[in-house]
Amino acid sequence: MTPSLRLALVVHNHQPIGNFDGVVEEAYRDSYLPLLEALARRKSLRLTLHISGSLYDWLEERHPEYLDQVSALHRRGRVQILGGAYYEPILPMLPRRDRLAQIRLFSEKLAQRFGAPPRGMWLAERVWEQQLAGDLATAGIQHTVVDDFHFRNVGLRPEQLRGYYLTEDEGKLLALFPGNERLRYLIPFAPPEEAIAYLRSVAEAQPGATLVFADDGEKFGSWPGMREHCHTQGWLDRFFALLENEPWIETTTLEDTCAQVEPLGKIYLPDGSYREMSGWSSLAGQAATAVAAGGRAVEQDAHDYAARSEPGVWRNFLVKYPESGEMHARMLMVSDRVQRAAEAGYPDEIVAAARRELYQAQCNCAYWHGTFGGIYYSHLRQAIYRHLIRADDILDQTADRPDAWAEVSVRDHNLDAKPEVCLAGDQLVGFFAPHAGGSLYELDLRHAARNVLAVLARRTEGFHAHDAHTADDAVRAVLHGCTADAGRRRSFVEHFYDAPPSLDDIATGRAADLGDFAEGRFQFQVQSTPTAARLRLVREGNVAGTPIKLTKTFTLAAGSPEIVCEYLLENVPTHRTWQFAVEFNFAGFGGAGRGYLQQPEGRRLGSLAAPLEFPNFQACELVDEGLGVRIGLNASRAAALWTYPVAAVHRSQTGLEATRQAVCAVPHWLVRADAQGRWGLTVSLPVRALPEVRLRDDAGLPLRLDLGDRVPKLEFPAARVVTETEVVRGEPEVRRKTTRRLKKAG
Repeated sequence: MTPSLRLALVVHNHQPIGNFDGVVEEAYRDSYLPLLEALARRKSLRLTLHISGSLYDWLEERHPEYLDQVSALHRRGRVQILGGAYYEPILPMLPRRDRLAQIRLFSEKLAQRFGAPPRGMWLAERVWEQQLAGDLATAGIQHTVVDDFHFRNVGLRPEQLRGYYLTEDEGKLLALFPGNERLRYLIPFAPPEEAIAYLRSVAEAQPGATLVFADDGEKFGSWPGMREHCHTQGWLDRFFALLENEPWIETTTLEDTCAQVEPLGKIYLPDGSYREMSGWSSLAGQAATAVAAGGRAVEQDAHDYAARSEPGVWRNFLVKYPESGEMHARMLMVSDRVQRAAEAGYPDEIVAAARRELYQAQCNCAYWHGTFGGIYYSHLRQAIYRHLIRADDILDQTADRPDAWAEVSVRDHNLDAKPEVCLAGDQLVGFFAPHAGGSLYELDLRHAARNVLAVLARRTEGFHAHDAHTADDAVRAVLHGCTADAGRRRSFVEHFYDAPPSLDDIATGRAADLGDFAEGRFQFQVQSTPTAARLRLVREGNVAGTPIKLTKTFTLAAGSPEIVCEYLLENVPTHRTWQFAVEFNFAGFGGAGRGYLQQPEGRRLGSLAAPLEFPNFQACELVDEGLGVRIGLNASRAAALWTYPVAAVHRSQTGLEATRQAVCAVPHWLVRADAQGRWGLTVSLPVRALPEVRLRDDAGLPLRLDLGDRVPKLEFPAARVVTETEVVRGEPEVRRKTTRRLKKAG
């Protein structure tokens, strides 16, 4: 029989919300542009292309000529455009209203440029749940790509996966294409001739079969060593030339395949993703080795891993990384609030602006970890929180509140079936977990749209020992010197010691805590007045077997950027002395050596990039000019102070990396009780944006404005009442005036 084969090449280009501009530019230069130019040099090759909405927006601003070239190839029938959810979320993690809206929003965007909405879409990380079939069809999607691994999990053999299947949900049909895993490993790692030989073997065994290659465009230049491999050394041009010169290979698109080829049958697939993701999300803590040093795929290693890996589903990243679970729960809170605002009749432009911020906060990359840094990258997590905080702030500007306000709420904020407490005001928003040490686990500086406590704890990953041979000396030192953290890295966490431990013992987690307060359950009461919100937490616990009572009362005053905590220890034996330490963790501080500790009058005490120790402390500030934030740490009693950087080790494509997560500050006091067995202390935590504010005017030119400590809100919705230029030319009280104008407009 004469061999023949339909080959659908599907390329997915994406950059996460919050990624550094230089990183995106490099990916454009090394991957996106040369791949498109290589396709344009051929006469007949066809490609199915997905550009995520976040990357599409960046290209519109920075390289519109690239989109013009894509449009030209689309008009010539060389490129089919895939849609998707706008900001590349994992669809099952979203409320249905948001997943439908994101798909429709991006389809409308693409229709404006390409003349019609896309019929197919890229499924982020190929995370599939059967309910998605109905949702995608409802949003106007007719086909999508998953992996052949999904189909193999229901017992289908490779020879049964050379085409596409239909599935349905609530009677709504969707075509599912299985992406070929063998092609994912051959392209572009193996010699082009090896990939062609595999295609020939399929064409000879099953003439007329359809195979789908579906993978990231970044592998064609951005991955380590792949720019030289694919472009300098000519792998991509050689592969494209071979495809074009083999008459038995027809490069096609998913859309044309659906129109011209009958489906292979009907199928219902289990929840899951591609095989490697199944391992990464497993709670067994294992992880696949998909790429060896130098970028060459190690197919046998991957298949060996598949045989021994535990099955996993993407949602369990929310369990594997509780920080991800909290971020996800916060996103759902904001989604509910936006929906309530729409139902309550908030102005359309305000709801639309809040929704856009919400959708950006649903970008998947910061919620999980595989081969890329993902949740380990502080700047990606902060980008999620930035958009969540902005969405809240947009809605708050239309709320009927005074200029300065504070309130308290109690609910299950993080979806653990236990109550958390939120103290919220016009300057700060803090979330407390009474059942987990009464600690503060999120603190949002509203004007800077930053969660200063978005810290990832150090943990032992399954790949640490497996990949240790790829690590450099600095990474090995982090792995060797630090144990996994006992719990989450939060703030206002209390510890007790017989004598002051060494700073090294504190930093490495070897210091023995004599108390049971750090993770203990506290009873709580809340109070809200027109001028302040308060939370009182009480625990009767033990220190070295001695029962004591610890009370801490938090106050957030209206108009104040400061959390104040009053401590009271009771039933302390008068003949005993302990070291009482309070732990604080501040996200991202000290990265790239830019953070420092200073006295309130401005004298610098040292860099936050290294451990610091001070025997006599009562007030200080942690400053990071790169983050644009300074945090005060003030106490009513003199204390000693430790600070040390916190780094966590994760996997990247080049091996293991140690990434700065936080600076931990631990003031500690000698406790000597009075005659009644009591000892007290007040600690305050003022959080402010740095006074220098960087802006861009309507022409995109940088502007600067020094407002001292009175930093106004400078970000407004797309349909804003005032422009950024007007803010620059206005008065320092612009936030209050703008709020009134927004209310009037509504």
